[in-house]
Amino acid sequence: QVQLVESGGGSVQAGGSLRLSCVVSGSGVTVGNNYMSWFRQAPGKEREGVASIAYGGYGVNYADSVKGRFTISQDNAKNTVYLQMNSLRPEDTAMYYCAARGGDGTWYGFLDRRSYGYWGQGAQVTVDS
Repeated sequence: QVQLVESGGGSVQAGGSLRLSCVVSGSGVTVGNNYMSWFRQAPGKEREGVASIAYGGYGVNYADSVKGRFTISQDNAKNTVYLQMNSLRPEDTAMYYCAARGGDGTWYGFLDRRSYGYWGQGAQVTVDS
């Protein structure tokens, strides 16, 4: 059974920083040999892709709204993926989810939620103006 557990969420003032972590456990998913991504979902909105990293950093992608402010990285030894979020804005307020591709399902793109089969429970990020 694969588990993804996020941590590091919280409340911060606009302009501040937070770092989210996602620890992956269970069989079949290693961050260094997979597609890993961060998504977010604000109340009343669709879940959107924020950042993705493939096969140990071979491919990194960001949503336009976070380019230059967010950085995705991973630690293969800890089987953990991170999302460093700087210069946070109120519009970044959302529940943030870690996702892993897992198997060989249809590929819809790095930041398309349909590409990913494993999900964490989420970490709330609130940015106050």
